[in-house]
Amino acid sequence: MQRFSLNILLAASFGLAALPSLGQVKLITEEEAKSPNLQVPSTRAITRGPGISLITPLEVTAKSFAFKLNFEPRGGAKIDPASVKFEYLKQPPIDLSSRFVPGLKGNQIELPLVSVPTGTHPIRISVRDSEGREGTTILQLNAK
Repeated sequence: MQRFSLNILLAASFGLAALPSLGQVKLITEEEAKSPNLQVPSTRAITRGPGISLITPLEVTAKSFAFKLNFEPRGGAKIDPASVKFEYLKQPPIDLSSRFVPGLKGNQIELPLVSVPTGTHPIRISVRDSEGREGTTILQLNAK
C-alpha cells in the first residue's frame, strides 16, 4: 500500500498517471533511437553540486536489465527530487525524465527491469540540491 502511495505522490509531482507497479519500463523507443545524435561538447568543471554515480554497467543487454543510479549530495544538502532530469541527446533532445522518476527513492533511482534498443544511447542526467547547486553527467549506455 505504501508503494502505491509513493507512486501516486510521484505521479502528482511529475504529471504522470498512477503506477501501481513498475513492471518493465521501455526507456527509449526504437523511433527515438533512430534520430541523429546531438553533438555535445565535452566539458569538465569542479562543482559543489551533487554527484551522480551510475551503478548499472554501461554495457547492458538491450532486452532487459536493472537500472540503478545514486545521487550524492554534498555539504549536508538534500537532493531536490523535482529537479531530476534525464535527456536523450538526440536532435532535438528528448526528455526521458518521466520514464526514470517512478524509480526515485531518496537519493537513488532503481528500476528493476528496463529495456532500450540495441546501440549506444547518450543520456544527460542533471539534479539540483536544496542549496540550488546542480550536478550533471552524460552517460553513454551501450546496449547489445
